[in-house]
Amino acid sequence: MIWLRTDAPQFFSDLGDVLRLFYGDVAVSLSEGDTVFEHHFTDDGGNWTDAWASQGRRSVLSRPACDGTPLEVKRLRKRQIKQALYNLLRDLTGMRPPWGSLTGIRPTRLLYEAMDGGMGLEEAVAHVQQAFDVSPDRARLLGEIARMQAGLREAPEDCFDLYVGIPFCKTRCAYCSFSSGEIGDGSLVEPYVRALLREIELCRGLMAEAGLRLRAGYVGGGTPTAISCADLERVLTAAQAAFPGAVEWTVEAGRPDTIDGDKLRMLRDRGVTRISVNPQTFSDDTLRRIGRAHTGRETVEAYRLARTLGFDDINMDIIAALPGEDVADFTRTLDAVRDLAPDSVTVHSLAIKRSSRLHEQLAVAGKGYGQVSREGAAEMIALARERLTADGWRPYYLYRQKYMAGNLENVGYAKPGKACLYNIGNMEETVSVLALGAGAITKWLFDPKQRDLRIERAPNVRNIEEYVRRVDEMVRRKREVIFQGKG
Repeated sequence: MIWLRTDAPQFFSDLGDVLRLFYGDVAVSLSEGDTVFEHHFTDDGGNWTDAWASQGRRSVLSRPACDGTPLEVKRLRKRQIKQALYNLLRDLTGMRPPWGSLTGIRPTRLLYEAMDGGMGLEEAVAHVQQAFDVSPDRARLLGEIARMQAGLREAPEDCFDLYVGIPFCKTRCAYCSFSSGEIGDGSLVEPYVRALLREIELCRGLMAEAGLRLRAGYVGGGTPTAISCADLERVLTAAQAAFPGAVEWTVEAGRPDTIDGDKLRMLRDRGVTRISVNPQTFSDDTLRRIGRAHTGRETVEAYRLARTLGFDDINMDIIAALPGEDVADFTRTLDAVRDLAPDSVTVHSLAIKRSSRLHEQLAVAGKGYGQVSREGAAEMIALARERLTADGWRPYYLYRQKYMAGNLENVGYAKPGKACLYNIGNMEETVSVLALGAGAITKWLFDPKQRDLRIERAPNVRNIEEYVRRVDEMVRRKREVIFQGKG
């Protein structure tokens, strides 16, 4: 256990994230531990100084004090104390994580912040690389994403995006930590759909009162196609009637074992413009290991059926560093995807969340599956970027997660003209998201054009039965956030 003795305990969680860049899932405490990291902060009125010491090494970082808004002061204080600790850890371990001292979900935000401050794109890329010790490769990746997002990142001020959650799957993947569950005998589907239809109708009034229109709709899960064609059509019909005029509708068809001709024809006829058919891997052994009840061949068949029925915007997800897979296994999956040539490919680095069954198997029960090394995971991600970009896909959005293999990233690649607006808006937080369904989290933006963007959240309860009982309360939560201060 690591003992943090710090003058700034309010940043304890953030400092723990920096330590885990170097030491993995290590326990951190403010009151005890075997290894001590000592921190002192001084503010002499003109400069902030953070001094860290541990194991005979020392790191000191100073900068001019900030007299901006409270939010800006807090943000800059957090950056400095994290960077000073990072510098010490880099000195102690000799490691240089690919994303440097960055621990947040959205590294692109720092790039755009620099550009909003007057820097050009190339200057901003160099700034992020130098200021946060980001590797040249990752800094260039941010620049490539910014180029792909040009003209797509900002949304009209009178628009919102919509997320509709269907929290059911045929089976639960071992790595899953989402608020979804196995569909079982289906007894919860009908009450859930009824509650969701009520939330849609009540939120229709909210958006009309707010004077907002829908830009992009996204139906996710779980696996939306795990429910019947009729039930999914009820949800889609209601959502499109309540919130008309979207330029994009995505439905995560996701699991090939939930896709058939009737569902695909219904989605097409309902105006769905984009679907996902997700292999994750083309290794049948791995699919069984992670709890997915389909084969690689079924993925190919589902994808080809969707193409035959006229879908011209199909995404495929693959995951690097799945348990038991090596670089050769991942390469075979990557090559299979390239041969199919979907319109977009999302490359995930496996994140083993503590609430997942895989965490129980690997960390708690000690069942080893020959998990690939950090170096192996990095090789997989680099290989995907090299081969996909060579074949014409371009990175268009990126996000990171805790407990991610190799401290890497998830990247969405798309062919020109096929970038998903919802993904960009959600990840870059440039448009408010109205989120419906169990476990869905509404994110509402205030003063989006200002430097100190404020985001308020209204989470729905995760438990399906609780959601069904309390759906009116979920809508009241949204009203309180969206209309706060307006009576």
